[in-house]
Amino acid sequence: MKFTLRQIEVFVAVARHESVSRAALALALSQSATSTALGELERLYETQLFDRVGKALRLNELGQSLLPHAVELLERAQGIETQLEGRSGYGRLRIGATLTIGNYLATLIVADFLTRHPESEVRLEVHNTATIVDQLLRYEIDLGLIEGHCRHPDLIVEPWLADELVVFCAPGHRLARAGTATLADLEGEAWIMREAGSGTREALDQALREKHQEPVVRLELEHTEAIKRAVEFGLGIGCISRLALREAFRRGSLVAIEVPALDLRRHFHFVWHRRKYQTAGMREFVALCRAMTAGVARSDEIEWPFIP
Repeated sequence: MKFTLRQIEVFVAVARHESVSRAALALALSQSATSTALGELERLYETQLFDRVGKALRLNELGQSLLPHAVELLERAQGIETQLEGRSGYGRLRIGATLTIGNYLATLIVADFLTRHPESEVRLEVHNTATIVDQLLRYEIDLGLIEGHCRHPDLIVEPWLADELVVFCAPGHRLARAGTATLADLEGEAWIMREAGSGTREALDQALREKHQEPVVRLELEHTEAIKRAVEFGLGIGCISRLALREAFRRGSLVAIEVPALDLRRHFHFVWHRRKYQTAGMREFVALCRAMTAGVARSDEIEWPFIP
């Protein structure tokens, strides 16, 4: 073989960042060394892997075909190094999770994973569904745990766990005493919602559209905790996963409003790239996710076995 692992590593980094300078920062190399390594790889085979679009580098057809093989090669090389050094872990695992999963489930599973495999390394990123999907398509993460729908043909989606959204309000709100509401009761109410691109917003919008309801959106926020605080302050009503509201309902700081007319059921999903090499670490992590939720009908029914 004429190429080196360093050249392949540089190629993958440039593909992910679409920039030599950003790839150099990620690899802790100088920009000139990064540019030289990429140039040498292309010259060795008298080909180009990128189209130059202004200052950005975009993978051409050959580069797109090569990328999953290059990522797999690096992951297998990492596994070989782990074995040669006598380490027993799964190496590095990159997980992307949407907010509800990331804040309430994924951190517990990561903790269990690292307890069982202390020589492994996990990077957990928490974003909305649209961002997680984009990261998977760029091979920036190995596995996604998402709340929203994903229909991209390059991604494989597997159902994991049932979840349900619930409308909620502050204890002093006019709907709090009844604890239930019709669609007519919700007319004109100010909503505190997640941002577009989140699985929660997608599910709520879909449920309202099916009933020809047009919500009055007073405020959009990117974090479930911020939505809970805004609703507690009386700024409007919200709708997020029951899992995220379990403790607030128990304390009485927020009150559930059951709306039988709205179908707010959904699923959490595993998602990964169709051409992505599935490492043993990925398979182990998914197995732990399934073990944690075995026998559970819905996310808010999960007990916390990993918290002393």
